Amino acid sequence: MQKRVKFDFELYFTNGGSLKGDDFRIDIAGDDISDRELADYIVADLRLLMVGNVTILNKQILTEPHKRKPINERGDRQLLIDLSHTIENGLITYKGLPAPIICDYLSREDSRQIYEPGTEFQIGKIEMVTNTGTYLDCPFHRFADGHDLSQVGLEAFTDLEGIVIRVPYTESLAVTTDHLQNYEIRNRAVLIHTGWDVHWNTDLYYANHPYVTAEAATYLRDCGVKLVGIDSHNIDDTTGRSRPVHTTLLGANILIVEHLCNLSAVPDDGFTFSAIPPKFKGVGTFPVRAHAKIR
Repeated sequence: MQKRVKFDFELYFTNGGSLKGDDFRIDIAGDDISDRELADYIVADLRLLMVGNVTILNKQILTEPHKRKPINERGDRQLLIDLSHTIENGLITYKGLPAPIICDYLSREDSRQIYEPGTEFQIGKIEMVTNTGTYLDCPFHRFADGHDLSQVGLEAFTDLEGIVIRVPYTESLAVTTDHLQNYEIRNRAVLIHTGWDVHWNTDLYYANHPYVTAEAATYLRDCGVKLVGIDSHNIDDTTGRSRPVHTTLLGANILIVEHLCNLSAVPDDGFTFSAIPPKFKGVGTFPVRAHAKIR
């Protein structure tokens, strides 16, 4: 059922003056939207400046057909889709590598001994290998003289024009050159949707998984793609000891994102892709909060 919101608002400017509106109706993506998100949308959509307090009044959620593209939970008309798995204590991402340990360094209870009554904090502690959860590989992961995460520019993994190529694992585990042809892929983030993420955190996830062939990696490199992602255990075939896809792509400064999820919610194109890691020196892989921004 499609939902709309009806509301009044009162808006006051920091440099004086006010603006009021009655009985506004706006399409929304979910079943509800907060007053703050509505206020942010009004300010952005009307291109207002110097806005101070905004009050939403008489808000009602209605079941009505949408009139145009709905606004999302952030109060705008760009939809963000999370493509990352949740990292939790004890999660196994790759068999043979230790699971992360996530715990308190300073608990809230202990912090009460440090701060005044009514004030408490938590400081967390994480111990993990960098290949945990949904992560990005940069050249240093494969090559000792390759760029590490501190040397890769933001433009390499932020707001890249994206395309999803769908190769269901039920039809083929090997993603070949034939699967990648007849698409606009140059200078894009190519995200390969196999559906393997349905097996995440199960024994089935780690073996006989979808992968990209060595020839397909060469094709992607020669077509000048920016980044390649896959919703599988590894972009390479792990039945052997070679990793030609990592070698080919990272050798050409083409970044890799593995263990994506939710690609079924992303359209084939018309979106940008981001997978931003921390700026670590001497590290070639790290978890990311990968996401697609639908325009």
